[in-house]
Amino acid sequence: MYDNNYVRPKKALGQHFLTDENIAQSIANSLNDISNCVLEIGPGTGVLTKHLLNIYDNYFVIEIDEESIRYLSEHYPALNNKIISGDFLKLDLNTFNSFPLAIIGNFPYNISSQILFKVFENIELCNQLVGMFQKEVAVRICSKEGNKNYGILSVLIQAFYDVEYLFAVPPTVFNPPPKVESAVIRLTRNSFFMDAEQRKLLKILVKTAFNQRRKMLSNALKPLPKGDISNIDKDILKLRAEQLTVQQFIEMSKNIFV
Repeated sequence: MYDNNYVRPKKALGQHFLTDENIAQSIANSLNDISNCVLEIGPGTGVLTKHLLNIYDNYFVIEIDEESIRYLSEHYPALNNKIISGDFLKLDLNTFNSFPLAIIGNFPYNISSQILFKVFENIELCNQLVGMFQKEVAVRICSKEGNKNYGILSVLIQAFYDVEYLFAVPPTVFNPPPKVESAVIRLTRNSFFMDAEQRKLLKILVKTAFNQRRKMLSNALKPLPKGDISNIDKDILKLRAEQLTVQQFIEMSKNIFV
């Protein structure tokens, strides 16, 4: 029988419900009030939701778990008509009629990277993100060139967003406690722009370069499906992917895909 005072965390959905009110308040306060619409991903039992409801009028949540949806509807009547039932990864962000959009949440770790790739594909719509990630992923997103954690997500996200590592979160404040540490980061849209096709090509370049990150770019980029690396400075091609700055990747993409 359904108990509307309890939601079972589901391993298949990567659910680890935050239980610490102070941390929830800190996450809510980390979202700068610069957006016309706020979307929370995976509210679960609403520990973050209750704080956001007090701050933002144009606020929505998206939840895939039916048990959580029933719980939220029962305990947060102010969410009436603001609960989207479904998968964020399949959501058309253009359905929101108020932009820019800010995204926030204690993200399920099994889809956190996919959430960021979706944000990358929708930079025109998303101007800010505050999210709880597995600490290892958060560090990777924030890493700079020359660091072993620097990779595909580092480049693609930092090209379009200013990235800030805000604070770490211990496993003990979740139900159930995850086996890893967590961290909260903030992404704020910068002024750089590429259209959808240019971003697609940049992503292909970066993924190809890091797929063989130990090789010099002259060899790592040979599998590129199109483009011409002969336009790239030979000294650049002697480097490995992790040695290039974000700006160098951007310039290289422009020169390869002319």
